[in-house]
This record gives sequence, structure tokens and C-alpha cells, in this order.
Amino acid sequence: MEIDEERRELSIKLVYYGPALSGKTTNLQKLHARAAAQSRGRLMSLDTQQDRTLFFDLLPLHFTAEDGVVVKIRVFTVPGQVMHNATRRVVLQGVDGIAFVADSRVSETGAVNDAFSNLRHNLRENGLDPERVPIVVQLNKRDLPNVRGPEELSLLEQRGKPVFTACALNDEGVLPTFVGLCKLTFEDLDRRHDLGRRFGLAADSFLRELAALFGKHL
Repeated sequence: MEIDEERRELSIKLVYYGPALSGKTTNLQKLHARAAAQSRGRLMSLDTQQDRTLFFDLLPLHFTAEDGVVVKIRVFTVPGQVMHNATRRVVLQGVDGIAFVADSRVSETGAVNDAFSNLRHNLRENGLDPERVPIVVQLNKRDLPNVRGPEELSLLEQRGKPVFTACALNDEGVLPTFVGLCKLTFEDLDRRHDLGRRFGLAADSFLRELAALFGKHL
């Protein structure tokens, strides 16, 4: 997190992580389409000919909370392919919160587990404790056949990570995942940086303005 007390600005970095073609870029595209034009920057993407993210996507968002604090949120994706692991590690530097996007199909379980293990490894390589970084899990592609059943979803939730189901392509579950990630991340940042005392920025104000950015009310 970057803090500018003089300008009363906070900059939060979020990363969407997961295996190739799990729906990370689609999530950012839907968020960009929903966000108010005056509160979003250009969605930057660099793709290969196979329409897979080669480097990363970046979606900049910003809003001003009721107490005059300017909040800037930079949302990144990482490339899913193993060959670009060095890029994944670089994108994770300075991350404040992570949405792990998983393909819900049973056939993709191995790839999902490998990607989650890789996430934990790269966090440690950056000097971050995987148990302390705010992480939410999005189980995407719930509209497809042969997806994980309710019992597996329950097991995931019991591991302490908030779980959201989604069909990002149809814009289902995209915003709840993002808001859930922002809530978890803000609570962690408030504990570590005392944002309420230093800026008068309360969680309810933060979430209310975040929702308004997408034309929603909490």
C-alpha cells in the first residue's frame, strides 16, 4: 500500500491470480464495463495470438470517500502460463489483496491446485506470508458441466478463504468477488496502518463509495 498523508491519498494494489484461461482477464473486463467512466482508467491488456494474457492486465480505479480521502485501486492480472512465472512474481510485489480465480470444472482441479501452490511460493519469494495476505477465491465457470459440487465448496470455505461462485463471461459473481476482496483487504490495511485514526476513513464509508463507483448501494 502507498500512503500520501499530505495529499490524503491511498493507493491499493489488488491482483487476480490463477491458472491459464480461468477467467482473470474477463473479470477485469466486466469490472471496467461496469465502473463509472469518471472513476476508471483505460483497461490495459497485452495478449498473445492465442488470446491469453502475455504480461498482465491493469485496471486503474479511483474514488473520493466522504471524508475527502482519495482512494486509488490498481487491479492487475498475472499470466496463467507456467513459462511466465517470473512475471507473476514481479506483479505480486507490493500486493495488498488477491483474488484467486479457479476454473470450477473437476477436470481442472490439478491445474487449480498447482496454481494455488505457485501463488503461495511466489508470495514467499517476495517476502510475504501466504497466511497473512488477504485472499478470496472465485470459483468461475459455474455454468459449465461437471463442476465441483457443494461439498467441495464447503471444504474450501472451511479453509478460511471467502469463496465466491461466478460465471464471469455472463457477469455473474464478478462484482461480489471484487467487493469481497476489497472489504477483506481494507480490513487488513486498517489493522496494519490504522487508517481510521490517521485518515478518518471508516470501512463503511470505503465500501459505500466503492459500491457507488459501480452504481450499487450497500
